[in-house]
Parts: sequence; C-alpha cells; structure tokens
Amino acid sequence: MKNTVFTDFHTKLGAKMQPFAGYFMPVEYSGINDEHLTVREKVGVFDVSHMGEFRVKGPGAPGFLQRLTTNDIYRLEDGMVQYSCFPNGNGGIIDDLLIYRFDQETYMMVVNAANIEKDWNWCAKHAREHGLEVGTGLYNASDDIALLAVQGPHAIRVMEKLTEEPIDDLNFYKFRNLSIAGIKNAILSNTGYTGSGGFEIYVPNEDGPSLWNAVFEAGREFGIKPAGLGARDTLRLEMGYCLYGNDIDETTSPIEAGLGWIVKFTDNNNFIDRDLFWKQKKEGTERKLVGFVLKERGIPRLHYEIADTEGNVIGNVTSGTMSPMMKTGIGMGYVKSAFAKEGTPVNILIRNKQIRAEVVKPPIYRKGN
Repeated sequence: MKNTVFTDFHTKLGAKMQPFAGYFMPVEYSGINDEHLTVREKVGVFDVSHMGEFRVKGPGAPGFLQRLTTNDIYRLEDGMVQYSCFPNGNGGIIDDLLIYRFDQETYMMVVNAANIEKDWNWCAKHAREHGLEVGTGLYNASDDIALLAVQGPHAIRVMEKLTEEPIDDLNFYKFRNLSIAGIKNAILSNTGYTGSGGFEIYVPNEDGPSLWNAVFEAGREFGIKPAGLGARDTLRLEMGYCLYGNDIDETTSPIEAGLGWIVKFTDNNNFIDRDLFWKQKKEGTERKLVGFVLKERGIPRLHYEIADTEGNVIGNVTSGTMSPMMKTGIGMGYVKSAFAKEGTPVNILIRNKQIRAEVVKPPIYRKGN
C-alpha cells in the first residue's frame, strides 16, 4: 500500500484512512457533510496525489494522442486542458483523463489512480507506432508528483496569496507554470471535480510538505479545511460527473454515458472505435446514463434496480448518495433510452420498496434549487 507525501499530515489531523486504488488515502476528517459544505461555501483541500501523470514529448505526440483519445487534440493551444477518454477497441472506455498541452510536442495526461497500470500498458503498447520511446518520449511521472486540489468559492483568494503573478485570468480548463509559495515551475490548473470552482497544484514530491503548509496558512482566514475522498464523491455526484468504475468502464461507451461532447468526429481524427461511436451517435443507443432525484425518503446505492412506474426493471443505479445540499437522495444510472428524457418518473428499488424518483439533467444540484 502506497502513501502520498501528505499521509503524515492526514494521520496527525485524525483523518479516517482507508486503502484506495493502491494508496492509503483519507476518506474523511470532520465528516463528509461538513467537508462537503465547506467546499460548497468556503474552501477545502483534497490530496489527490494518487492520480497518475504520463508525460508525452516529441514530434509524434499529437498523433499519438489523437489516435488513442476521442477528443480533438488539435483544438488545444498552449496552456489549455482537454477532457477525453481512451476507447478500448470494443466500444468501451479504458479510462477518462485530462490532457495538458505545454507546446505542440509536449503534453501531460492525468489518469485515474485505479487505472494507472492499465493505462500505462495501453499507452506503451501504442507509443512506438508514433515514434515515441517508452521511458523518454512517453514517461510515467505518477510517483514523482504531489497534487493538491484547492476547491471552493474562496479558492482563488487563497491562491492569489501564494502566487507572484495575477491568476484571475486563469479560466476554466486552462493552466500555467508559475511560482507558488516559493516553489518554482509549479503547475496551476483550473479544472475541478466538485462544481464549486478552484485549482489543482502539481509540484515535485519534495515540495509537497511546504506546499501543504503554505496553502493552509493562506486559507486560514477563509475557513479552509482538509477534505477526503468521501466529500469528493458526494460533490462530483451532485454535479453529475462520471466516476470511472461506477458510471463508466470497459463496458460503457462515451455516447451512452452522455459524453458525446468529448467524441469529436473531425476529418483528421481517426481515433480507436470511431466508426462504432459514429453509428451510436446517428442511430442511438439502447441505454443512456441519467441523473435522478428521489421524491421520497431513501438513499440510492450502487446496483439498485431502476424501474418504470409499473414496476418493470429498466436499468440500474451506478452512483447514489444523500445530497448534503439538497437533503434528498440523488444518483446516476443507466436506463433504457425511452426513459432517459428529463422529467421522466421512475422508481428506485430500495429494500424491496419502490421509491419514486425523477430523471434530471446534470448538474443534479443547482445553486438555489
């Protein structure tokens, strides 16, 4: 079981620690609901150093990424980030990922912790086809990088105290190399997985402890708190963001998962599974991933059945929780496409009871609802 450079901080703060994706990670500190509300209303900090980072460099880098991922890499400019996925050749998803462009021949892929080995093997298998040598042109930097996510409405005020240059122009899905808390050439990005805004900070492992201390000192006046993976999950679910292993996996296509917007059928984009995904886009799919909100008391959980109003099973829950903001059960799941329209009444089968619910379009939680 691996530790991150921040593990000692977590244990000293009394975090509840559990194994996750091969790492010993904090699930909660003050409680999932408290941490969730802190991120929505103030600012919270997540240790996400378990994520994987692959560096891609060389003349063949754009072609390599264009072939292996579904989005259009040529739409990226320097300092931009792109959300995409690896199709597996059988209509499923190996992983979803972020791609950072530093220049025309230099990129970084950020992949899910549980899939690092699988993703690396897949990328290494295809690297030489594009003139990339494994270990140089394609390099696994996952064990070299410490990563904090500073999330919430006050995140920018915290980070402005730590940077020597203005960052108010660092828009969504943009990043920059800059000095943060005296750490030179750190990477600051604006992507997020909470729906509350914020930043990610990538630094070498040796700079991790000083970064942690600086962030919490800068955030003290804003009520900053550490947050664990439990709150990270409830936050992303309120927004309807997919979680790999639950809502998407090797058996789900990006089209049926509602991720058609990251599948670009441009003329120069011959990605793996292009023909299959094009057919799905034109002809539709048998099932679709939807969000839903319970209309009665209950908490939906993974694998619970979803039924129509007559009790016929039409799908299964892939993610579910009690929304800390809405104070009701919410979730995501695959249903037959005929039941995927927003506003469609459905039932969630909880302990042999049919609990009324309604299909909603993400984000499931909207401020003010």
